[in-house]
Amino acid sequence: MAKLDTSRDASLFPILGQSSEPARLNGIARLAAHAPHSDSGHLVEFRALNVRSILNKTASKRLVWMAHSINPYRGCEFGCKYCYARYTHEFMELRDPLAFERLIFLKQNAAWLLEQELRHIDPADEIALGTATDPYQPIERRARITRSILEVFARHSGFHLGIVTKSPLITRDIDLLTEIARRNRLVVHLTITTPDAALARLLEPRAPRPDLRLAAVKELRQAGIATGILCSPLLPGITDTEEAIDRMARLAAEVGASFFAANPLFLKPCSRPTYMSFVREHFPSLEPEYARRFDHADFAAADYRRKLSQIVERARLRHKIGRRFSDDDSLLPSPGSTRKPSLSAEGPPQQRLFA
Repeated sequence: MAKLDTSRDASLFPILGQSSEPARLNGIARLAAHAPHSDSGHLVEFRALNVRSILNKTASKRLVWMAHSINPYRGCEFGCKYCYARYTHEFMELRDPLAFERLIFLKQNAAWLLEQELRHIDPADEIALGTATDPYQPIERRARITRSILEVFARHSGFHLGIVTKSPLITRDIDLLTEIARRNRLVVHLTITTPDAALARLLEPRAPRPDLRLAAVKELRQAGIATGILCSPLLPGITDTEEAIDRMARLAAEVGASFFAANPLFLKPCSRPTYMSFVREHFPSLEPEYARRFDHADFAAADYRRKLSQIVERARLRHKIGRRFSDDDSLLPSPGSTRKPSLSAEGPPQQRLFA
């Protein structure tokens, strides 16, 4: 297995077994430092992480709608160039940008922890699975942590659960998803940044091909599961044109997606080196424009966001796809109902999983 570059940051040493100073670490960093080797893959190492909680209360000012999040893993094998979650490894004193995709932590006893924690929350609170790392990254085939979490929800009723993934592996769990949807409110989001396989391979080097994700949406919809497509993030000068967005909306309609939504790129400081390296290598003419947009801001300007929102809305209407579900519960089947969600829901575009 290739080793991470530890020459730039001594704080990587305890995680990679090259230091005798783990005592100076606290909290999650200390847990990570003592995490034993669990598995290995191509350029990836997996460690077993004995966490104290699996259900995280959301403190994000950007995701104010979401009460709780679940991430079965810390780190993600897909290696998306724009990933905003790389900063989460910094909490473990892992500051090499590659650490997030090369050193993955598997949360132990996830199902047992979730069973205990669900007793203490309001079932009406919205829970999102896969907000920082993909719950269906390749290691899930062997570790099956996500499946164990779904088994817990399948035994309960009345919860509001959203799942976000880039992987068709989710179709493995259609049996559990069907049972969850019968007894709870469930919405699945498949993220497809671009239908262009060559571009996707550059942007998301170890994520499944876009056509496989589209096929997964179709299979989930045929199983009666509310499933839509997130064409996110929209990348300035690359995937944010009306033609590109319309193409993605057309493909979403062809596979029967419940809804179509998209959000513009935002670049946290932890994401900029990796993403800007991608721009310099593959779209060098765009580098000055990205510098202008993001050198002093993480988020796109308001007028640009409005423009993209209008393009997405036109594409959605043109191809007769629903918006993401509104707060009106009539747009989602009630627990125990066999009625499928409406695909023609109207209302202002939202930025929520259950929007």
